Amino acid sequence: MSNPQQLRYSKEHEWLSGAEDGVSTVGITEHAANALGDVVFVQLPEVGDTVTAGETCGELESTKSVSDLYSPVNGEVTEVNEDVVNDPSLVNSAPFEGGWLFKVRVAEEPSDLLSADEYTAFSAG
Repeated sequence: MSNPQQLRYSKEHEWLSGAEDGVSTVGITEHAANALGDVVFVQLPEVGDTVTAGETCGELESTKSVSDLYSPVNGEVTEVNEDVVNDPSLVNSAPFEGGWLFKVRVAEEPSDLLSADEYTAFSAG
């Protein structure tokens, strides 16, 4: 399982892209997608919602369980991935590409986000 080096990661297993015009993309890691099993339903925040780092902003339902989705940053949701709402299996098949969840205009990024190597070590332990 390879975690893209250009992303940063939360201990709740979300990833965050670098900001493009102040907007970053959020998804869950391959590790989290594998642990969840087949995702069958995704509830995402709405465009315009304010999200807070470490706080619940949605949920992912799989054939095994329901898991909370946490925001890795403080900010305002600018876009949600309608493809994932319509086809939740994208979270499993392409967690770092087509399975992204939402975009957020970052107001504040916490200092405790992990590098790819740090996340790999964290998720292995």
